[in-house]
Amino acid sequence: MSTLATGRTVARTARPFHTHEGAGFPVRRPFPTAELPFVDPFLMIDQVGPVDLAPGEAKGAPPHPHRGFETIQYVLDGDVANADSRGHRAVVRAGGVQWLTAGSGIVHEALPTPDFLASGGRQHMLQIWLNLPARLKGTPPRSQNAEAADLPVAVTPEGAEITVLAGTGHGVTGPFETRTPVLVAHGRLAPGTRAEFTAPAGHNAMVYVMRGEAAVAGEHLPDGHLAVLTRDGERFTVEAPGAAAEVLVLTGEPIGEPVARSGPFVMNTAAELREAERDFREGLMGRMPV
Repeated sequence: MSTLATGRTVARTARPFHTHEGAGFPVRRPFPTAELPFVDPFLMIDQVGPVDLAPGEAKGAPPHPHRGFETIQYVLDGDVANADSRGHRAVVRAGGVQWLTAGSGIVHEALPTPDFLASGGRQHMLQIWLNLPARLKGTPPRSQNAEAADLPVAVTPEGAEITVLAGTGHGVTGPFETRTPVLVAHGRLAPGTRAEFTAPAGHNAMVYVMRGEAAVAGEHLPDGHLAVLTRDGERFTVEAPGAAAEVLVLTGEPIGEPVARSGPFVMNTAAELREAERDFREGLMGRMPV
């Protein structure tokens, strides 16, 4: 296994499973699963597409609540119209991101724009869930948005392109204000190129292959698979030894608290989940405008 002296190795890998979300759109999900419920502080990775849709085929996520965590919607192809019970509306177009801090609770929808629904086209996006510590689960909801031009891109000496959504890597910093220390990066690796990433010792780090095949810390990782790295060391490498590859790199400081989750709510205890469900029923998370 080819790693540097201070390099991390692969602790485990996970293959994705396929399911449906929202109004019935298919997703590919490496976690959560029974074997890998979360990788603290990250709770979920869903990949939608890439898929070419005919007119009228695009589906989205009708109004649904969230409490206790953050959602990261990274749109690679297609358009998504977001709206929430706090009155915020924004269209995320190709290359853009919505970072939604649900905090104390919000009702949200993510639907194809009327134009995209009518015309069809390529749909491809990532949905990432990021936990909040107990002290921040009651924070007021907030939506942050960035267009493709707002996301910095670094180029490694070997020619790999790294788009940084959040945190700092390869000398650039993403535009989003984060509640906990994380790195969220999208790597595009031409055949034969590599990129080296750093993460503080003790932070979790993982690599998800969005397209193609990669080698992570010297281990082969097929399309759709996830590698979770050991916590020792501060560096790890990602390579595209054969064809081109695209990877999602996530690192973060573990929160280290109990996780109680039920559908769209992520809290610390079962009692807090029941309270969240009751608050949603009673309209305390707001209601979508008619």
